[in-house]
Amino acid sequence: MEINLVGHVLTGLCFLAIGLWHLFNHIKLHAFHPESYTAQPWFPTSKSRYLELFFSMGIPSLTIMKELIIPSSTQPLLDPHDGTIPFQSLVIFEHFSFFFAYFVYGAFAILLDLSRSKARYGLTLFLNALAYLQGLFLVHFHSIDHKGPLGQYHLLLQLLILVVIATFILGISLSKSFLVSFVRSLTIVFIGVWFIFMGVMLWTPALVPKGCFWRKGKTGQEVKCSGEEAIQRATSLVNLQFSWFTIGITILGIALYLALVKVYGKKVHGYLSVVKEEEMNEGSDNDNIDVTLGIDDSALKQRWFCAITTL
Repeated sequence: MEINLVGHVLTGLCFLAIGLWHLFNHIKLHAFHPESYTAQPWFPTSKSRYLELFFSMGIPSLTIMKELIIPSSTQPLLDPHDGTIPFQSLVIFEHFSFFFAYFVYGAFAILLDLSRSKARYGLTLFLNALAYLQGLFLVHFHSIDHKGPLGQYHLLLQLLILVVIATFILGISLSKSFLVSFVRSLTIVFIGVWFIFMGVMLWTPALVPKGCFWRKGKTGQEVKCSGEEAIQRATSLVNLQFSWFTIGITILGIALYLALVKVYGKKVHGYLSVVKEEEMNEGSDNDNIDVTLGIDDSALKQRWFCAITTL
């Protein structure tokens, strides 16, 4: 199997997992606290507080090992004569730099959380934005000479990465904006899906567009087209695919939001009804006054938040 296909699919699955995890948790958090929602840069689990960040460090570590160790068994990463980087190895170091940025984010996000610094929220978002900015930089210059469908797939990928970076920067000052978190999470899902789709479409021989063919390039087999008309047709197909995915993923995001709000909104409403009933009974027994005016909002909110954290 073409190594580029495997690399793109695995990378896409990682982005897809992170995107869905954040999308689910942001919607759930907003359903529980619609009036007091505050975005989180990452989410702990019941098994491990830092499982998400360990994932952000572990996957890049495995990928870095694959990029640096496996190729070195067939060709040296450095020229044995003068220690310079051969042309064929440049793409390996590009991939290394791409994934190492996410490792740095995961490691320092843990350290910032342990430090309990007041600035840890903004700094964590900054580190994540920097990792995506590094990815945007490398994808842009890696694909600057790509033409046809390969170049178009990478161009649209850069657009998605740019949206994610913008939402990270906005999130630093708009921590209470659910929409910023929702758009960011859904766009990361899109990046994952686009990586997978790009790998399948570009490195599956039967799916190469009409008028195009495989030819060996600097990163292995690449899709080339026979003429200007074939190039325009192939890039137009990529644009259509991106448009369809935009609609489909938007539908997915809104549908997931409606479903989760319906599920978790009922839990919150049910809990508040029980709390109000208890408060009314206590007021009736103790004060014998109109309890509808005697509910302590601060106590109600405290009990609500305590209950939510145990769900």
